[in-house]
Amino acid sequence: MIPLSVLDLSPIVQGGDPGQSLRASRDLARAAERLGFQRYWLAEHHNMTGIASAATAVALAFVGDGTSTIRLGAGGVMLPNHAPLIIAEQFGTLDALYPKRIDLGVGRAPGTDQLTARALRRNLAGGVDQFPQDVLELMAFLDDPQPNQAIRAVPGYGSKVPVWILGSSLYGAQLAAALGLPFAFASHFAPAMLDQAAQIYRQQFRPSPQAERPHLMLGLNLVAGETDAEARFLFTSLQQAFVNLHRGQPGPLPPPIDDRNGELAGTVAAGSPLSKAVVGGPETIRAGLAQFVAQHRPDEIILTAQIFDQAKRIRSLEIASEARDALAGAA
Repeated sequence: MIPLSVLDLSPIVQGGDPGQSLRASRDLARAAERLGFQRYWLAEHHNMTGIASAATAVALAFVGDGTSTIRLGAGGVMLPNHAPLIIAEQFGTLDALYPKRIDLGVGRAPGTDQLTARALRRNLAGGVDQFPQDVLELMAFLDDPQPNQAIRAVPGYGSKVPVWILGSSLYGAQLAAALGLPFAFASHFAPAMLDQAAQIYRQQFRPSPQAERPHLMLGLNLVAGETDAEARFLFTSLQQAFVNLHRGQPGPLPPPIDDRNGELAGTVAAGSPLSKAVVGGPETIRAGLAQFVAQHRPDEIILTAQIFDQAKRIRSLEIASEARDALAGAA
């Protein structure tokens, strides 16, 4: 079975607060480490009252202090929001604190609305159009310094923190292939171009000092429970969150509800953002993971689950790890 990793948005649940969410994220990372997950990533979002990981590097430092072996990273930093030097310093600092455990996934979306993007940057000059050049500049700051180099990332230079390209379209696949970098595709919310992006990435990949061969990681919503019915109930929190976001009313993660009337069914219909989700009890999770791997052939899967109850969220990871181990044993 291929490696499994964890993508966390550090959800702020209804009735909760950001401090509670960040402490829950550290506990989730500890559980992922105990269960043998490959890496734990946090995502950057801004002006979102349901997400606590806006200051991604700060949150990762907190998580790093509570873990010891699992790789930690950003999934990702939205690079147009930042000067590359700042990100090189932040992740160089993380690497200094937690050597050889840090990943840096970067994306070109703002991770927010345009008004908030302007507040982050003061102006939108460059932005997404500057993304390839910003990636190269960032990598240069993390590489060994050149003779007479005037500006260095301190900490950061020489750390060679692995850089990943994140994407939800063909653009990211093409850029990752051209630069010879690992590629993480956001199939957990944008599955429409998954197979086409994977094909382009693998066919066009050029070996680089960071990667000799393509490495494709796919996002997957996975909500596991003791039974299929329990998992479907837990999954309604994420379904409600997507409906609210579509209506322009994002907010804290709502508690699960009884959806026996199927009012949320549209969120998992063919072509919808959550259509690739794997939701169910242990047997359903094993079958769903096996089918996802057979259909899309990823090199790694990064799981995400917006589950309201923290204990249930950790239990979902446990069931996923049991499914991973069972599939590996059957291979």
